[in-house]
Amino acid sequence: MTGLLEVRNLSKRFATRAGREPSPWIIRDLSFSVADGEFLTIVGPSGGGKTTLLNMIAQIDTASGGEIIFQSKQAPLNDKKSLKPGLNCQIGYVTQEDNLLPWRTCLENVLFPLMAQGRLTEETRERAQSLIRAVGLAGWETHYPHELSGGMRKRTSLIRTLVYDPPVILMDEPFGALDAQTRAQLQEDLLRLWNLGRKTIVFVTHDITEAIALADRTLVLTRQPSKVAGEHVITIPRPRDMRDVVTQPEFIDIYRRIRAQVQ
Repeated sequence: MTGLLEVRNLSKRFATRAGREPSPWIIRDLSFSVADGEFLTIVGPSGGGKTTLLNMIAQIDTASGGEIIFQSKQAPLNDKKSLKPGLNCQIGYVTQEDNLLPWRTCLENVLFPLMAQGRLTEETRERAQSLIRAVGLAGWETHYPHELSGGMRKRTSLIRTLVYDPPVILMDEPFGALDAQTRAQLQEDLLRLWNLGRKTIVFVTHDITEAIALADRTLVLTRQPSKVAGEHVITIPRPRDMRDVVTQPEFIDIYRRIRAQVQ
């Protein structure tokens, strides 16, 4: 795997309002890299700036310092007017909310990025249909978001990002609000889809078990101002069955080391 995304000495603090003390640093001198095709998970304390980090990588928020290098080119960071959300469709972003358009059907939501980019062809439409089948949404294409369960909505949101094939996908606790059974099934779906295409994924979660089960490598962030507290290569063999991951001999040791750093 070759390097694809680099975060170098990234820092973030919000602008100080008149008459107030300078705002604290949320992130300070944070550095890491992500290899092409790598599944990287990030865990850390609540309020540690993980969502802010993804927002800066996705080009929807500015940085106060540092660099983000994507495909060997520096991304604009310091001026809101120069930001390029998604870096011209090179970075996909699956947020905590599914953000489906309520007036569009499941299929229409999945196809929307292709339509917006002028890339809706028979070939890309068939790719969308294959993704719909892969996550068990066949037969639900004409249903609207309010007619879908929470898990089905999240599957729709996931494949809506996958369908336009961005090199990097950011995921911000995408399964956090779901029940345990649905969450486990979506984790299986995500691993299966990732194995098919080996996209580069940066996945933020509070769940240490989820972080280990999905990842090639896990980063642990400190409390504010966030830095990397630890890095853990996940040696559990692939392909993985989410139900069996916790029984692997490597799991308990990795879990304990990550939990100690998070606490």
